[in-house]
Amino acid sequence: MRALTCTAFDQPETLTVLDTPTPAPAPGEVTIEVHAAGVNYPDALMVMGQYQVRPPLPFTPGAEAAGIITAVGEGVRGLSVGQRVAAFTGTGAFATHLNAPAAAVMPLPDGMDLGVAATLPLAYGTVMHALIDRGQVRAGETLLVLGAAGGVGLAAIMIGKALGARVIAAASTDEKLELARQHGADEVINYEQTDLKDALKALTGKQGVDVILDPVGDRWAESAFRSVAWGGRYLVIGFAGGEIPRLPLNLPLLKGASVVGVFWGEFARRDPAGNARNLARLAGWVMDGTVRPLVSERYALEDGPRAMRDLLERRVTGKVIITP
Repeated sequence: MRALTCTAFDQPETLTVLDTPTPAPAPGEVTIEVHAAGVNYPDALMVMGQYQVRPPLPFTPGAEAAGIITAVGEGVRGLSVGQRVAAFTGTGAFATHLNAPAAAVMPLPDGMDLGVAATLPLAYGTVMHALIDRGQVRAGETLLVLGAAGGVGLAAIMIGKALGARVIAAASTDEKLELARQHGADEVINYEQTDLKDALKALTGKQGVDVILDPVGDRWAESAFRSVAWGGRYLVIGFAGGEIPRLPLNLPLLKGASVVGVFWGEFARRDPAGNARNLARLAGWVMDGTVRPLVSERYALEDGPRAMRDLLERRVTGKVIITP
């Protein structure tokens, strides 16, 4: 097998492709021939040693993949050789083959594109958990999505609409906002050209937004939170903007609002049945066209470092994948 390998915590450009024997699956595991692997912000952070999880070196980054099962370990039930699946493993996906615990593997509906399937577990799984379990979005509520043209942002727009919310998309360029409109956003705000708080006040008739989904953090977080409605929920997804914001704690007090952390990976580990329900519902939406994941670019395995760099420098719209 060939695998993009991290031998020291450093910049993505230091990764190298190595040839190693394909290991047999351990008991409870399956081997997947990887056709596509989703590229996510935490992958790059992990390579640089800046993520909350630091795998032992050397390791292969890549949290999610889709492909075909080529071998089944002892004790595995319900999965078979030749089956099309997606998997979330945290690491190991940027390779031609991946061994995955059977509990982390999701059988795919017939006809689902493997490139699309590779984008679902982390970004879309995170948004499903965020909006359904943590934000408890209800039909008729207003949802603000920051970083709306990224993988998480576009997922939030489409899933928010599927849940019946009115979606306001905020992003840094008009081109990104046009993409957000194409994926269902009701209103858009360019927060590089417009005061975010003033724009939200105008769009909500001074009522504020019920739920904020924020994968960006940085300098827009406080303006967004100051625009939350009474009883609103601010969902902390990540900090792609660079800085971890420091919110004045009098704001949730005055608004009766909640700051809610979203850690999908830990949720999936602690509540696999709940995660499976979310992913099954998501798969149904993908198959009927309610949710249309955007794969904006495909990279060869050797170009994995460039894929991560493009993600870090926010040159990416939708999701990008590596195709080993």
